[in-house]
Amino acid sequence: MEYVWKQKPKADQVIIDQLSKAINVNPTLSNMLINRGVESFSEAKNYFRPSLTQLHDPFLMKDMAEAVDRIQQAIANEEKILVYGDYDVDGTTAVALMFGFLRTFYPLVDFYIPDRYKEGYGISENGVRFAADQDFKLVIALDCGIKAIEKVDLAKRLGVDFIICDHHTPGEQLPDAVAVLDAKRKDCDYPYKELSGAGVGFKLIQALAGKRGMDNSILDAYLDLVAVSIAADIVPITGENRILAYYGLDRINNTPCPGLKALMLSSKLEKDIGISDVVFKIGPRINASGRLEHAKASVELLISTDLEAAMERAKVVDEVNATRRNFDENITKEAFEMIAAQEESLDWNSTVLFKDDWHKGVIGIVASRCIEKYYRPTIILTESNGKATGSARSVVDFNIYEAIEECADLLDQFGGHMYAAGLTLSVENVPAFQEKFEAVVKRRIKAMHLRPVIEVDDELLLDQINYKFYNILRQMAPFGPGNPEPVFRISNVYAEDVIVLKDKHLRFKIVQDGQVTTPVCLGFGMADRAKDPDLTTVNMLQGKMRFDIVAEMRENVFRDKSSLQLYVKDIKFD
Repeated sequence: MEYVWKQKPKADQVIIDQLSKAINVNPTLSNMLINRGVESFSEAKNYFRPSLTQLHDPFLMKDMAEAVDRIQQAIANEEKILVYGDYDVDGTTAVALMFGFLRTFYPLVDFYIPDRYKEGYGISENGVRFAADQDFKLVIALDCGIKAIEKVDLAKRLGVDFIICDHHTPGEQLPDAVAVLDAKRKDCDYPYKELSGAGVGFKLIQALAGKRGMDNSILDAYLDLVAVSIAADIVPITGENRILAYYGLDRINNTPCPGLKALMLSSKLEKDIGISDVVFKIGPRINASGRLEHAKASVELLISTDLEAAMERAKVVDEVNATRRNFDENITKEAFEMIAAQEESLDWNSTVLFKDDWHKGVIGIVASRCIEKYYRPTIILTESNGKATGSARSVVDFNIYEAIEECADLLDQFGGHMYAAGLTLSVENVPAFQEKFEAVVKRRIKAMHLRPVIEVDDELLLDQINYKFYNILRQMAPFGPGNPEPVFRISNVYAEDVIVLKDKHLRFKIVQDGQVTTPVCLGFGMADRAKDPDLTTVNMLQGKMRFDIVAEMRENVFRDKSSLQLYVKDIKFD
């Protein structure tokens, strides 16, 4: 796939010079910080040294006081409380932190995760009736519920109150709950709008702890779960999320809860665990239970208080994840074959695929795989309980939720946000939906949305790549949406010592103006990117052709020896 290299804008030189002088860094670093919203000494101090004291007052969130009062009332009256959450990583971590916090001082609490296949996403009628039948008077719903109008009305008729803690985009009408906590409410003035579902849950326990006179340090035990939710749900790592992720990762690396510790051991993660490790190693394992079986197993793992028991539960989750990978690979292969067979669809601006026997638990992953190959808004549908149900994923800067919303007349229900959504419709409506969705996307999308972009922070010369520079870069972590890992362009170089690893990866050094790099360059999957065997990347590198690269700077530690490496994201030859 051909990438567009997009140079980030150069900030005003006066501001660059002022910031460089204020914090004693070079202009390249100042420009990078300005592009991340850091323009002054105080902003740089907060950025490089985030503090939990910078978290907003939770009572700034609309309905927070009502939520806390209702929980306090339930505790005073010895009412049973049910913690209810979605079956993905954000939902299960949110349930684990809320349940884990409440049970430290209140015994009449339990949790409920809907069955993906029998109940579907969000608050279900089964869940509401379970709460009523088991005499739960209060349900705290996390990472779901913002559109559960009818289900909350049913709950009220059955004598069950709801507190909604969600972060998805609300509809025109809100559920008639005791409290609806969602910073995206139009009438909510909470300063930060991009919390994860578990993040909203954390704000609730922060408020409740304050109301009960608890020491704030008690909340530190739940920051690791919040960091996992932030990473896995791909929310922006800015503002409060960056603070929570910073301290959550510190806890993951030093004092994780037994459940996460067990997952780290089974994933062979030992130290310097970052956001990408959570996204690619820990998150999928937590997700696996909800995708293939029941997410209750993931919650039980995350609320484990004993490492030995957690290890046994992690082993089961690991086995389920291995099965999930097999489903993922097989269905992705089928999806690629379907797209290839429909040659006319290659000119489409979207992909909508339906196959009635695909596993519902992995279709979101398959949608992401299709975007990696074809790079266009994608919806993968399968049949479940007589309906077509699907997962949608989008490309950078295209709002797939709004595109789906325009097709609402063909849908039974839908929900989500800019880059990911879920939907349900009648099987017979699939062809009509496919055509209408394509028409909507074609009208809305711009040509620049259909080519993947690599944003480049700045251009470097080889002599600028050193540990002094790198040590400042790594203090900019945690990286993710809104605070991406720095990417640099290095121009007019040629390669030496080119080695092919496992028939597909590249390892080489680069030479610029006669100077050979100290860091080794690693290009994953770059050994054979051209159809013409004489024009493969490895052949062109070995032929000493001039090229430019864009790369990230990383540290490699091997046998207690550290060295800098360049992780190459793309290569362009003259």
